[in-house]
Amino acid sequence: MEKLSKKEAEKKIDYFFAHIKNKSPEEIKKIKKLSMRYNLKLKDLRKKFCKKCLTPYKNPEIRLNKNFKSIKCKNCGYINRWRIKLS
Repeated sequence: MEKLSKKEAEKKIDYFFAHIKNKSPEEIKKIKKLSMRYNLKLKDLRKKFCKKCLTPYKNPEIRLNKNFKSIKCKNCGYINRWRIKLS
């Protein structure tokens, strides 16, 4: 990997997630490694792809329960659960 500054890495990650719909799991894995290398948090960007198979969501099955949002991956069937903050 080439040497980047932290700001350049942030820009690269933001650009990547702006165009995530046509990306492969290998590319997502590289971006995750880049964010770990520069100690950058993905925050809400990590909700744009499956945690298990790393494919971007395309028409995921979304369900809302009391305090959780469940997203089912169409590719592998894994269900990601995210806590909904009630404020």
